[in-house]
Amino acid sequence: MTAEVPAIDVSSISVVICAYTDERWDDVIAAVESLRRQTAAPKEIVVVVDHRPTLLKRVRRALPEVIAIPNTGPTGLSGARNSGVVASTGSVVAFLDDDARAAPDWLERIALAYRDPRVIGVGGTSEPVWPGKRPVWFPAEFDWVVGCTYRGMPEQTSQVRNLIGSNMSLRRDVLEQLGGFRSGIGRVGVRPVGCEETELCIRAAQRWPDALLLYEPRARVSHRVSHGRATWSYFRSRCFSEGLSKALVSRLVGAGDGLATERAYTRRTLPLGVVHGLSDAVCRRDLGGLARAAAISTGLLMTASGYLLGRLIRVDAVTLDPATASFGTGLR
Repeated sequence: MTAEVPAIDVSSISVVICAYTDERWDDVIAAVESLRRQTAAPKEIVVVVDHRPTLLKRVRRALPEVIAIPNTGPTGLSGARNSGVVASTGSVVAFLDDDARAAPDWLERIALAYRDPRVIGVGGTSEPVWPGKRPVWFPAEFDWVVGCTYRGMPEQTSQVRNLIGSNMSLRRDVLEQLGGFRSGIGRVGVRPVGCEETELCIRAAQRWPDALLLYEPRARVSHRVSHGRATWSYFRSRCFSEGLSKALVSRLVGAGDGLATERAYTRRTLPLGVVHGLSDAVCRRDLGGLARAAAISTGLLMTASGYLLGRLIRVDAVTLDPATASFGTGLR
Protein backbone atom coordinates (compact mmCIF):
# COMPACT_ATOMS: atom_id res chain seq x y z
CA MET A 1 0.00 0.00 0.00
CA THR A 2 1.02 3.61 -0.37
CA ALA A 3 2.50 5.41 2.61
CA GLU A 4 -0.17 8.11 2.45
CA VAL A 5 -3.66 6.70 3.05
CA PRO A 6 -6.32 9.15 1.83
CA ALA A 7 -9.50 9.82 3.78
CA ILE A 8 -12.47 7.96 2.37
CA ASP A 9 -15.96 9.29 1.88
CA VAL A 10 -18.69 7.91 -0.35
CA SER A 11 -17.67 10.18 -3.23
CA SER A 12 -14.34 8.31 -3.26
CA ILE A 13 -16.00 4.93 -3.85
CA SER A 14 -16.58 3.34 -7.25
CA VAL A 15 -19.12 0.52 -7.39
CA VAL A 16 -18.64 -2.37 -9.82
CA ILE A 17 -21.48 -4.68 -10.86
CA CYS A 18 -20.65 -7.70 -13.02
CA ALA A 19 -23.37 -9.11 -15.31
CA TYR A 20 -23.35 -12.11 -17.60
CA THR A 21 -26.91 -13.00 -18.64
CA ASP A 22 -30.14 -11.36 -19.84
CA GLU A 23 -32.00 -13.64 -17.45
CA ARG A 24 -30.94 -11.30 -14.64
CA TRP A 25 -31.90 -8.11 -16.45
CA ASP A 26 -34.47 -7.05 -13.86
CA ASP A 27 -31.91 -7.77 -11.14
CA VAL A 28 -29.29 -5.55 -12.80
CA ILE A 29 -31.79 -2.70 -13.05
CA ALA A 30 -32.73 -3.16 -9.38
CA ALA A 31 -29.07 -3.24 -8.31
CA VAL A 32 -28.32 0.03 -10.11
CA GLU A 33 -31.51 1.60 -8.73
CA SER A 34 -30.45 0.68 -5.19
CA LEU A 35 -27.22 2.61 -5.80
CA ARG A 36 -29.14 5.61 -7.08
CA ARG A 37 -31.04 5.66 -3.78
CA GLN A 38 -27.95 5.76 -1.57
CA THR A 39 -27.93 8.44 1.12
CA ALA A 40 -24.71 9.64 -0.52
CA ALA A 41 -23.89 9.02 -4.17
CA PRO A 42 -20.85 6.96 -5.21
CA LYS A 43 -18.16 8.39 -7.44
CA GLU A 44 -19.38 6.20 -10.30
CA ILE A 45 -21.20 2.97 -11.14
CA VAL A 46 -19.42 0.56 -13.48
CA VAL A 47 -21.35 -2.33 -15.05
CA VAL A 48 -19.09 -4.98 -16.57
CA VAL A 49 -20.67 -7.40 -19.03
CA ASP A 50 -18.95 -10.76 -19.34
CA HIS A 51 -18.48 -11.37 -23.06
CA ARG A 52 -22.15 -10.80 -24.01
CA PRO A 53 -22.17 -8.03 -26.67
CA THR A 54 -25.96 -7.89 -26.95
CA LEU A 55 -26.33 -7.52 -23.19
CA LEU A 56 -23.69 -4.78 -23.18
CA LYS A 57 -25.65 -2.84 -25.82
CA ARG A 58 -28.81 -3.27 -23.77
CA VAL A 59 -27.12 -1.92 -20.64
CA ARG A 60 -25.76 1.10 -22.51
CA ARG A 61 -29.19 1.90 -23.94
CA ALA A 62 -31.14 1.46 -20.72
CA LEU A 63 -28.58 2.85 -18.25
CA PRO A 64 -26.76 5.73 -19.96
CA GLU A 65 -25.65 7.16 -16.60
CA VAL A 66 -23.49 4.15 -15.73
CA ILE A 67 -20.11 3.24 -17.20
CA ALA A 68 -20.91 0.08 -19.16
CA ILE A 69 -17.90 -1.87 -20.40
CA PRO A 70 -17.07 -5.36 -21.65
CA ASN A 71 -14.95 -7.80 -19.70
CA THR A 72 -11.60 -7.46 -21.43
CA GLY A 73 -10.08 -10.35 -19.48
CA PRO A 74 -10.80 -14.07 -19.34
CA THR A 75 -14.43 -15.14 -19.14
CA GLY A 76 -15.71 -15.28 -15.59
CA LEU A 77 -16.17 -13.22 -12.46
CA SER A 78 -12.47 -12.66 -11.79
CA GLY A 79 -11.84 -11.22 -15.25
CA ALA A 80 -14.99 -9.08 -15.05
CA ARG A 81 -14.06 -7.67 -11.65
CA ASN A 82 -10.55 -6.84 -12.83
CA SER A 83 -11.98 -5.07 -15.87
CA GLY A 84 -14.21 -3.04 -13.56
CA VAL A 85 -11.25 -2.05 -11.39
CA VAL A 86 -9.32 -0.85 -14.44
CA ALA A 87 -12.29 1.19 -15.70
CA SER A 88 -13.06 2.80 -12.34
CA THR A 89 -11.31 5.75 -10.71
CA GLY A 90 -12.33 5.69 -7.02
CA SER A 91 -9.79 5.20 -4.25
CA VAL A 92 -12.02 2.37 -3.01
CA VAL A 93 -13.73 -0.14 -5.29
CA ALA A 94 -16.91 -1.76 -3.97
CA PHE A 95 -18.42 -4.86 -5.57
CA LEU A 96 -22.16 -5.53 -5.63
CA ASP A 97 -23.56 -8.68 -7.21
CA ASP A 98 -25.92 -8.22 -10.14
CA ASP A 99 -28.71 -9.96 -8.18
CA ALA A 100 -28.20 -7.94 -4.99
CA ARG A 101 -29.70 -4.68 -3.77
CA ALA A 102 -27.88 -2.31 -1.43
CA ALA A 103 -29.53 -0.77 1.61
CA PRO A 104 -29.72 3.04 1.33
CA ASP A 105 -26.86 3.59 3.79
CA TRP A 106 -24.66 0.80 2.42
CA LEU A 107 -21.93 3.04 1.04
CA GLU A 108 -21.97 5.35 4.05
CA ARG A 109 -21.39 2.37 6.35
CA ILE A 110 -18.52 1.18 4.18
CA ALA A 111 -16.91 4.62 4.05
CA LEU A 112 -17.05 5.00 7.84
CA ALA A 113 -15.15 1.74 8.32
CA TYR A 114 -12.24 3.13 6.30
CA ARG A 115 -11.55 5.86 8.86
CA ASP A 116 -8.91 3.55 10.29
CA PRO A 117 -5.92 3.77 7.89
CA ARG A 118 -5.05 0.14 8.64
CA VAL A 119 -8.29 -1.01 6.98
CA ILE A 120 -7.69 -2.24 3.45
CA GLY A 121 -11.07 -3.86 2.82
CA VAL A 122 -14.62 -3.72 4.16
CA GLY A 123 -17.51 -6.10 3.64
CA GLY A 124 -20.96 -6.42 5.10
CA THR A 125 -24.09 -8.47 5.57
CA SER A 126 -25.67 -10.22 2.61
CA GLU A 127 -29.21 -11.32 3.43
CA PRO A 128 -30.90 -14.01 1.32
CA VAL A 129 -34.18 -13.20 -0.38
CA TRP A 130 -35.77 -16.57 -1.03
CA PRO A 131 -38.20 -17.38 -3.87
CA GLY A 132 -41.12 -17.74 -1.50
CA LYS A 133 -40.54 -19.26 1.92
CA ARG A 134 -37.11 -20.34 3.01
CA PRO A 135 -36.74 -24.13 2.54
CA VAL A 136 -37.26 -25.73 5.96
CA TRP A 137 -34.29 -28.04 5.41
CA PHE A 138 -31.80 -25.26 4.52
CA PRO A 139 -29.53 -24.56 7.53
CA ALA A 140 -28.51 -20.96 8.22
CA GLU A 141 -24.97 -22.26 8.77
CA PHE A 142 -24.82 -22.91 5.01
CA ASP A 143 -26.18 -19.63 3.69
CA TRP A 144 -22.75 -19.17 2.07
CA VAL A 145 -24.02 -21.71 -0.47
CA VAL A 146 -26.25 -18.95 -1.87
CA GLY A 147 -23.62 -16.24 -1.47
CA CYS A 148 -24.92 -14.84 1.82
CA THR A 149 -23.89 -14.23 5.40
CA TYR A 150 -24.12 -17.45 7.38
CA ARG A 151 -24.67 -18.33 11.03
CA GLY A 152 -21.35 -18.28 12.82
CA MET A 153 -20.14 -15.00 11.33
CA PRO A 154 -19.56 -12.06 13.72
CA GLU A 155 -22.56 -10.07 14.87
CA GLN A 156 -20.60 -6.85 15.33
CA THR A 157 -17.81 -5.07 13.47
CA SER A 158 -14.88 -7.50 13.43
CA GLN A 159 -11.66 -8.35 11.66
CA VAL A 160 -12.11 -11.32 9.31
CA ARG A 161 -9.90 -13.38 7.05
CA ASN A 162 -11.92 -12.73 3.91
CA LEU A 163 -14.93 -10.81 2.67
CA ILE A 164 -18.10 -12.15 1.02
CA GLY A 165 -18.08 -11.46 -2.71
CA SER A 166 -21.65 -10.16 -2.99
CA ASN A 167 -20.89 -7.30 -0.58
CA MET A 168 -17.27 -6.23 -0.39
CA SER A 169 -14.90 -3.35 -1.06
CA LEU A 170 -11.12 -2.92 -1.23
CA ARG A 171 -8.73 -0.04 -1.55
CA ARG A 172 -7.67 0.52 -5.13
CA ASP A 173 -3.96 0.46 -4.40
CA VAL A 174 -4.37 -2.93 -2.70
CA LEU A 175 -6.07 -4.36 -5.79
CA GLU A 176 -3.46 -2.87 -8.08
CA GLN A 177 -0.45 -3.98 -6.06
CA LEU A 178 -1.82 -7.51 -5.74
CA GLY A 179 -2.57 -7.70 -9.46
CA GLY A 180 -6.31 -8.12 -8.92
CA PHE A 181 -8.30 -11.34 -8.77
CA ARG A 182 -6.61 -14.44 -10.14
CA SER A 183 -7.85 -15.76 -13.44
CA GLY A 184 -8.48 -19.49 -13.49
CA ILE A 185 -10.29 -19.45 -10.15
CA GLY A 186 -13.85 -18.47 -9.29
CA ARG A 187 -17.25 -18.48 -10.93
CA VAL A 188 -17.81 -18.64 -14.66
CA GLY A 189 -21.48 -18.28 -15.56
CA VAL A 190 -23.58 -20.70 -13.53
CA ARG A 191 -20.77 -23.09 -12.54
CA PRO A 192 -21.04 -23.39 -8.74
CA VAL A 193 -17.40 -22.63 -7.91
CA GLY A 194 -15.96 -19.68 -6.06
CA CYS A 195 -13.29 -18.51 -3.60
CA GLU A 196 -11.67 -15.91 -5.85
CA GLU A 197 -12.29 -13.22 -3.23
CA THR A 198 -11.06 -15.53 -0.46
CA GLU A 199 -7.78 -16.12 -2.28
CA LEU A 200 -7.28 -12.40 -2.90
CA CYS A 201 -8.01 -11.46 0.72
CA ILE A 202 -5.53 -14.07 1.99
CA ARG A 203 -2.88 -12.77 -0.40
CA ALA A 204 -3.50 -9.27 0.95
CA ALA A 205 -3.14 -10.41 4.56
CA GLN A 206 0.05 -12.29 3.76
CA ARG A 207 1.55 -9.25 2.09
CA TRP A 208 0.42 -6.74 4.74
CA PRO A 209 0.14 -8.65 8.05
CA ASP A 210 -0.77 -5.52 10.04
CA ALA A 211 -3.60 -4.50 7.70
CA LEU A 212 -7.26 -5.11 8.53
CA LEU A 213 -10.12 -6.63 6.60
CA LEU A 214 -13.33 -5.64 8.38
CA TYR A 215 -16.77 -7.19 8.43
CA GLU A 216 -19.30 -4.42 9.12
CA PRO A 217 -22.70 -6.11 9.60
CA ARG A 218 -24.56 -2.79 9.35
CA ALA A 219 -23.45 -2.44 5.71
CA ARG A 220 -26.30 -4.51 4.32
CA VAL A 221 -27.40 -5.84 0.96
CA SER A 222 -30.24 -8.17 0.07
CA HIS A 223 -29.25 -11.01 -2.25
CA ARG A 224 -31.87 -12.72 -4.39
CA VAL A 225 -31.81 -16.52 -4.37
CA SER A 226 -33.05 -18.04 -7.62
CA HIS A 227 -35.34 -21.08 -7.67
CA GLY A 228 -32.48 -23.23 -8.96
CA ARG A 229 -30.28 -22.36 -5.99
CA ALA A 230 -32.95 -23.20 -3.43
CA THR A 231 -32.82 -26.90 -4.32
CA TRP A 232 -31.20 -29.90 -2.68
CA SER A 233 -29.27 -30.76 -5.84
CA TYR A 234 -27.70 -27.29 -6.02
CA PHE A 235 -26.87 -27.43 -2.31
CA ARG A 236 -24.91 -30.66 -2.75
CA SER A 237 -23.24 -29.50 -5.96
CA ARG A 238 -22.24 -26.15 -4.49
CA CYS A 239 -20.78 -27.77 -1.36
CA PHE A 240 -18.73 -30.21 -3.43
CA SER A 241 -17.50 -27.42 -5.69
CA GLU A 242 -16.58 -25.33 -2.66
CA GLY A 243 -14.36 -28.16 -1.52
CA LEU A 244 -12.62 -28.20 -4.90
CA SER A 245 -12.16 -24.43 -4.70
CA LYS A 246 -10.76 -24.63 -1.16
CA ALA A 247 -8.22 -27.20 -2.31
CA LEU A 248 -7.15 -24.84 -5.07
CA VAL A 249 -6.86 -21.89 -2.70
CA SER A 250 -4.87 -23.98 -0.21
CA ARG A 251 -2.45 -24.93 -2.96
CA LEU A 252 -1.97 -21.26 -3.87
CA VAL A 253 -1.71 -19.63 -0.43
CA GLY A 254 -0.93 -22.55 1.89
CA ALA A 255 -3.28 -24.74 3.90
CA GLY A 256 -2.60 -22.84 7.13
CA ASP A 257 -4.16 -19.61 5.89
CA GLY A 258 -6.38 -21.27 3.32
CA LEU A 259 -8.28 -23.32 5.91
CA ALA A 260 -7.96 -21.29 9.13
CA THR A 261 -11.55 -20.02 9.10
CA GLU A 262 -12.90 -23.34 7.87
CA ARG A 263 -11.35 -25.24 10.78
CA ALA A 264 -13.09 -23.05 13.35
CA TYR A 265 -16.34 -23.26 11.39
CA THR A 266 -16.16 -27.06 11.26
CA ARG A 267 -15.24 -27.47 14.93
CA ARG A 268 -17.68 -24.99 16.46
CA THR A 269 -20.38 -23.67 14.13
CA LEU A 270 -21.44 -26.91 12.47
CA PRO A 271 -21.71 -29.06 15.63
CA LEU A 272 -23.80 -26.32 17.25
CA GLY A 273 -25.97 -26.23 14.13
CA VAL A 274 -26.66 -29.97 14.41
CA VAL A 275 -27.51 -29.54 18.09
CA HIS A 276 -29.88 -26.67 17.30
CA GLY A 277 -31.57 -28.73 14.60
CA LEU A 278 -32.08 -31.71 16.86
CA SER A 279 -33.26 -29.44 19.68
CA ASP A 280 -35.84 -27.83 17.37
CA ALA A 281 -37.12 -31.29 16.46
CA VAL A 282 -37.40 -32.46 20.06
CA CYS A 283 -38.40 -29.32 21.96
CA ARG A 284 -40.43 -27.50 19.31
CA ARG A 285 -41.68 -30.53 17.40
CA ASP A 286 -40.18 -28.96 14.29
CA LEU A 287 -39.37 -31.86 11.98
CA GLY A 288 -37.50 -29.40 9.79
CA GLY A 289 -34.85 -29.41 12.51
CA LEU A 290 -34.03 -33.00 11.66
CA ALA A 291 -33.74 -32.04 8.00
CA ARG A 292 -31.43 -29.13 8.83
CA ALA A 293 -29.21 -31.33 10.99
CA ALA A 294 -29.02 -33.85 8.16
CA ALA A 295 -28.25 -31.08 5.64
CA ILE A 296 -25.36 -29.84 7.80
CA SER A 297 -23.89 -33.32 7.93
CA THR A 298 -24.35 -33.82 4.19
CA GLY A 299 -22.95 -30.39 3.36
CA LEU A 300 -19.85 -31.05 5.42
CA LEU A 301 -19.38 -34.47 3.80
CA MET A 302 -19.77 -33.08 0.27
CA THR A 303 -17.39 -30.18 0.93
CA ALA A 304 -14.79 -32.46 2.48
CA SER A 305 -15.12 -34.87 -0.47
CA GLY A 306 -14.53 -32.06 -2.94
CA TYR A 307 -11.53 -30.85 -0.96
CA LEU A 308 -9.96 -34.30 -0.80
CA LEU A 309 -10.48 -34.83 -4.52
CA GLY A 310 -8.98 -31.42 -5.21
CA ARG A 311 -5.92 -32.30 -3.15
CA LEU A 312 -5.44 -35.64 -4.88
CA ILE A 313 -5.59 -34.29 -8.41
CA ARG A 314 -4.92 -30.88 -9.93
CA VAL A 315 -8.33 -29.36 -10.57
CA ASP A 316 -9.02 -26.36 -12.75
CA ALA A 317 -11.66 -24.40 -10.82
CA VAL A 318 -13.25 -23.18 -14.04
CA THR A 319 -13.83 -26.50 -15.78
CA LEU A 320 -13.90 -28.77 -12.71
CA ASP A 321 -11.89 -31.21 -14.77
CA PRO A 322 -8.47 -32.59 -13.80
CA ALA A 323 -5.90 -30.33 -15.43
CA THR A 324 -2.65 -28.58 -14.90
CA ALA A 325 -3.97 -25.16 -13.96
CA SER A 326 -2.14 -21.98 -14.82
CA PHE A 327 -2.91 -18.94 -12.69
CA GLY A 328 -2.28 -15.37 -13.66
CA THR A 329 -3.44 -12.08 -12.21
CA GLY A 330 -5.62 -9.72 -14.14
CA LEU A 331 -4.24 -6.24 -13.45
CA ARG A 332 -0.99 -5.25 -15.09
